[in-house]
Amino acid sequence: MDMLGDLESLQFEYGIQEEDRSWLYLQGRSRGLMIKSCAHATFFCKLLCNLRESFHEKQTSSCLSTGVVADIPNDDELKVGIIGGGHLGKQLARVLLQLVPIPAENLRISTRRPEALDEFQNLGIQCFYHNPQLVDWANVIFLCCLPSQLPNICLEIQTHLKKDHIVYSFVAAIPIARLKLLLNHTSILRPQYQCVEEWVSIWGTNKDITAALQDPVILQATCPFSSAGGITLNSKWLEGVLYTVLNVCTARDVPHLQALQRLNQLLLSVHSAACGKDGASCPTLELRDLVSQVYSKNLPQRRPFPWFDLTAVQLKETPFSQHLSVSPALQDHLTYRYCDSFGISLTKEQQPAVSTGSASQ
Repeated sequence: MDMLGDLESLQFEYGIQEEDRSWLYLQGRSRGLMIKSCAHATFFCKLLCNLRESFHEKQTSSCLSTGVVADIPNDDELKVGIIGGGHLGKQLARVLLQLVPIPAENLRISTRRPEALDEFQNLGIQCFYHNPQLVDWANVIFLCCLPSQLPNICLEIQTHLKKDHIVYSFVAAIPIARLKLLLNHTSILRPQYQCVEEWVSIWGTNKDITAALQDPVILQATCPFSSAGGITLNSKWLEGVLYTVLNVCTARDVPHLQALQRLNQLLLSVHSAACGKDGASCPTLELRDLVSQVYSKNLPQRRPFPWFDLTAVQLKETPFSQHLSVSPALQDHLTYRYCDSFGISLTKEQQPAVSTGSASQ
């Protein structure tokens, strides 16, 4: 029992003057941004893990069909690197460990103070200060550093980035076009959040982030199309996630029809009760929803999708963004899939309100 936990003199608000208390809402907003950021990174990593697992299962099935019965090592496990061991970096590491879950041996942290991360080193996570070494090892690199540190970090790692490395930036002050120049790289995801005027804090104060994301109310507020809790996510992030999945398939020379099938299985495999038993009325993604009509007509069946510039996807209109904006059913199914990945099943009545407005880039 924490005997000091309820002492008023130890609370955050105790030393704040009465005239300054109107600013306390910023504490809840900061917590909401942290929860949303960790939730969306978790969902993204879950998708990539599921995709890589499907590759491994197919390889195993192929070997068994040829009479090879020995265990096949899974070289497709996702390797995640975090640059930055501050508050965000540590919270992200905890969430990825517990909710994806990423095995400790598949998560590494590069920070200027690795000695301050005993909690993670005791779990078997390698913590050190060598950003290029981290990039050489990882598949996905999360940037959790300060804006002032980012130019030097980009200079260190840009020559170590391969085409299929995915950089996921939480550095809100650096726009994605600038990141592209700093890294000389196009496989970059950068979620953009916007705080709305109607602020109602639902994010809680005492639960850690992992526990908060197991609360159905909080989890539903993090849905990509939800404005609950006063924070919205630019829908272009979801487009970036979708085209990232296609790029992973392209890197493995997966024919585009097979890649499209995997994409539908990953994102649209969870249905509501309103879909009926056969799911015939459920949306599915077609080739024309992802690439231009001219390109789709001239794409040979066994050819992979083209390599997509993820920075351009998040800055410009795409066939998918046009399709998504006019398809509430698709938005519904993506919401169901998102919540299901965290173990929460939504009914139609529980579905969060959809916000289709996009924040400016």
